[in-house]
Amino acid sequence: MIQQPSASELAILKALWQQSPLSAREIHRQVEDPLGWSYSSTRKTLDRMQDKGLLQAFEVHGLKVFEARADKVETLAAYAQDFAQRVLEIKGPMPASFFAGSELLSEAELKALEALLAAGGEKEGEDD
Repeated sequence: MIQQPSASELAILKALWQQSPLSAREIHRQVEDPLGWSYSSTRKTLDRMQDKGLLQAFEVHGLKVFEARADKVETLAAYAQDFAQRVLEIKGPMPASFFAGSELLSEAELKALEALLAAGGEKEGEDD
């Protein structure tokens, strides 16, 4: 099972969900300002994320590039449910309308997210 990412790891995943694969330098350019990080911090985080199973690395024309292994919809559903339960103390499924207007999700992803939230975040037939 893939672990839920930290806030900084989520920033990296969001960059990779928007465009993939990306090199460490390309990822760093996208997260440098919001996170205030050095390049070495980005590299260390990428290594840690690989160890956690959140992303994978491979080579393209001799350049190491990364892509997300963590599913966008499942990851966002887990974050939403955690926030609803832990912060807002909401019991039961969270409405997908919470994500309306999100620039991160397509219409199809919103529908998949709604189904996941209605099911309590568990994919049907999941054997983990």
